[in-house]
Amino acid sequence: MTTRLAPRASAIALCTALATCFAPTAQASGPDSVRPKAETAPLFDDEAGGNANADDPAIWRNAADPDRSLVIATAKQGGLRVYDLDARQVQSVPAPAGPGADGKPGRFNNVDLVQGLRLGGVRADVAVVSDRGNDRLRIYRIDRNKSGGPLTDVTDPGVRPVFSADQTEIHKQQTAYGLATWTDRTTGRSYALVSRRNRTRIALLELIATPAGTVDYRQVRALDLPSSFRMPNGASWTPCAEPGELPQVEGMVVDPVDGTLYAGQEDVGIWRIDAGLTGTPTLIDKVREYGVPGTYDEQTEECTPGADPGFGGTHLTADVEGLTLVTEPDGDGYLLASSQGDNTFVAYDRERDEDNEYENAFRIAAASATLDGSEVCDGAAALNAPLGARYPDGLLVVQDGQETPGDGDREATGFKFVDLGEVVDVID
Repeated sequence: MTTRLAPRASAIALCTALATCFAPTAQASGPDSVRPKAETAPLFDDEAGGNANADDPAIWRNAADPDRSLVIATAKQGGLRVYDLDARQVQSVPAPAGPGADGKPGRFNNVDLVQGLRLGGVRADVAVVSDRGNDRLRIYRIDRNKSGGPLTDVTDPGVRPVFSADQTEIHKQQTAYGLATWTDRTTGRSYALVSRRNRTRIALLELIATPAGTVDYRQVRALDLPSSFRMPNGASWTPCAEPGELPQVEGMVVDPVDGTLYAGQEDVGIWRIDAGLTGTPTLIDKVREYGVPGTYDEQTEECTPGADPGFGGTHLTADVEGLTLVTEPDGDGYLLASSQGDNTFVAYDRERDEDNEYENAFRIAAASATLDGSEVCDGAAALNAPLGARYPDGLLVVQDGQETPGDGDREATGFKFVDLGEVVDVID
């Protein structure tokens, strides 16, 4: 997340304090709601909780036994958490320590999966993670039946920083941030697309299996999205942020069929880009705040917005966060985006021929007094495939940035599990 405009931040805080702000009666004129079927135990971003902070999920389908599928999720400095379909934790993987006494500890930001990577002479599924703390990728082999837990670290010991030249630059934390994986169906090669924190850069990294059974990577090319934009009235606009920070990308997803990357530039909108990072990016939708000038206040560390010139979109409220795809065999389906600023999810047509037109929006509301909805959502993952008896129509997993743990004033986050069939019904 980036620096928020002060009035919107205050409004979100007020809604959090007033439970009725998210009650069904208050949403009668807004988007339809779906309700979660399960939630993970809350994670606490403090010393007692291991500095764990829920961020981004990925769904691994066990083809041999779909009921035993898994959700693999990042917990920032808390490493990785692995959950079963009942949202029960089955494994916790710590983030690695930083190099040397003054090195930053590992901080796992985003995760995505690669299926069928040739590893040690056999095909294996792996989870690829962006380690923001150390500016590296980490790769974990997935084996549901492995004793001690399904994830095994197969990162090559010699992997280099993704963006930084040395440890001094890593300390500045302009490091690996958002992440999406892609396997080119023409060549069979697998890649990770990685964004850089507080910068507009996206890098394409090829994943390389080594003879030792580990996974290395090399950068193929990089692309810089704009940081400044020309408005219809001729003015130049840059999203307000802390001095020295540029409008970053985090949420990303690649359509596996045609190799289209969708990238959410948090305070700008959603870009459509060739996953090979060639060609010209297209901005398919803008946030409502697009073009709104802002003044950064060093005392409050917030941006005060100026007058809205009316150049923004109508569907997304900054930040644009978790992006995920609902794919269908005929090429149809949806691109889903977390509209973090108003706690909604926006659905676009997956088909480029339809210019990714807007379809609908929805909320994830409380299912009961003990199972709340999702607010201030970061990461999201959808899988449109049967997952046993509990999710025969697929699964949507979303981060909940304002979990209600019933544990005093401790701030908590977690993940909500939603029936994807119910989501599709609401969109349609």
